[in-house]
Amino acid sequence: MKKLYSSIVLVALVSALVLAACSTTPVATTAAPAAATTAAPMATTAAPAATTAAPTVAATPVAEIPAENLVQKGHLLMCSDVPYPPQEFFDDNGNPDGLDVEIGQEIAARLGLQFQVVNSVFDSIIAAVTSGKCDFIISAMNITTDRSKQVSMIPYFQAGQSFVAVAGNPANISTAMDLCGQSVAVESGTTEASYLQGTDDYAGKGLTQQCTAAGKKPVDVVITQKDTDALQQLQSGKVVAYSTDSPVAAYYVTQHPDQFAVVGQVIEPIAEGIAVPCGAADCTSAPLSTVGQAIQTAFNSMVADGTYQKILAKWNLTNGAISQ
Repeated sequence: MKKLYSSIVLVALVSALVLAACSTTPVATTAAPAAATTAAPMATTAAPAATTAAPTVAATPVAEIPAENLVQKGHLLMCSDVPYPPQEFFDDNGNPDGLDVEIGQEIAARLGLQFQVVNSVFDSIIAAVTSGKCDFIISAMNITTDRSKQVSMIPYFQAGQSFVAVAGNPANISTAMDLCGQSVAVESGTTEASYLQGTDDYAGKGLTQQCTAAGKKPVDVVITQKDTDALQQLQSGKVVAYSTDSPVAAYYVTQHPDQFAVVGQVIEPIAEGIAVPCGAADCTSAPLSTVGQAIQTAFNSMVADGTYQKILAKWNLTNGAISQ
């Protein structure tokens, strides 16, 4: 087990990760495969101790994607907003790792393709895939009405929303309503931002609207470009809470229990999806594209043979499994 970071080191770590995450150049990965382990990651940037070699490209793919339908011949490029541990982050060697990375890597292997990650800012990640910078997205992206209009989404995981405060919970936050009139940091374009502000699927019923309806002050929502920026806002004492997906919140608290604590209640789980362009103005009811069908087939084969469950178990995220 690695030693927990001090406050000063964590600020430096977050800053370094943000700088590393700004590139949109494809990053060749050597992320760990779908081998079964039950050990959770034990450091914010470190891969699990027990890993084996990356999946070998399948000699007989479960499905094929014509070369003209790929961004880069022979490769499957995945857009992802790194870092967002434990679903995506950089390991000690600077390679993308995490739950989403391993799922994407396994899908590519089953399609007989080399795998690459294209690091993307979350609030423009759909534009990245629809403009041809990558073939698909796996990036802890909740399936919402608005996103389903822009891209086809294949359910692969589910997670709730959580609030993180500094250890000891000095603001005494026990429910979401305790955040009325308080400052909360959140990454731009996320479901958490929609919930706090009352936009998208939370239009008119977000936390800010609940606060004002109860005669309280609205939430002071501090929007940041990256999730790690939002965490740093909490770390530096600029906000009383930070909102993120429940697996991410649990990960930071597990790694740094002396610095952070999950507070309040988890907002009910929402399905996350693998996103692919649909080629239509509205993807809501559009059929999956050739790329989407192949990715769906590869993912289904992972579920059928137990590889999906093994990857979830490795990251201690089996409670986020979706049922088919």
